[in-house]
Amino acid sequence: RANALDGAMWAELPRVVDEVLAADGDVRCVLLAGEGRAFCAGIDLAHLAQTGAQQAPREGVDGARQREELRRNILRMQDAFTSLERLHCPVVAAVHGACYGAGVDLATAADVRVCSADARFCVKEVDVGLAADVGTLQRLPSIVGHGVATEMSLTARVVGAEEAVATGLCSRAHPDATAMLVAARKLCASIAAKSPLAVAGTKRVLLRVRDSGSVADNLDYVATWNAAQLITEDVVEAAAAARERRRPVYKGLRRSKL
Repeated sequence: RANALDGAMWAELPRVVDEVLAADGDVRCVLLAGEGRAFCAGIDLAHLAQTGAQQAPREGVDGARQREELRRNILRMQDAFTSLERLHCPVVAAVHGACYGAGVDLATAADVRVCSADARFCVKEVDVGLAADVGTLQRLPSIVGHGVATEMSLTARVVGAEEAVATGLCSRAHPDATAMLVAARKLCASIAAKSPLAVAGTKRVLLRVRDSGSVADNLDYVATWNAAQLITEDVVEAAAAARERRRPVYKGLRRSKL
């Protein structure tokens, strides 16, 4: 079903990210791609219909309590994608074919996006009577600019690969899905070869800059971050590798079980 997102996915994605990937300090970069003809066609309509039926007004059930339950469900769905931002290492989304509705929510939660020439992006929610509520309206403006994000979200028009690159939604467009995946794996390998401390810090600081504070406030934040992280063997290894004209070799991040 073109990788439409059903109830199982909303539960499984944060579990895999938080309990498997985040727990492994040797994970340096994550590649997120879809099998078949599309990256993600959006939320599974059967799941959406089931959710709507569960929240329909019912005799003897307090409406306020139903709304409170629905709000908690929406927050859980939001958190499924936010888990990608919590992850210590970057996430690269490789988008081919349709990337509609919740697919855009998913892609914009990644740190980097690349696409194939046949990629099509659409903030589809207004066409089904909804305001996008699991991340697109919060993340897309900082990626493509407020004006472009507003127009995409209000019109639900389809944006092709060329425009996606021109607006900054994607970093690169590749001729087809095969070429895209080859390039995306090379990109992930390039990131994975860097110091994991430096990469994790860069990701965290960039997300904070996006979400809050003035330039001065964020300069202070990165000074504090590097005060904790700068005295590291990774800096010594990077210098030694440059001097010896070889690739640097970095240890994975430590992970202990509480």
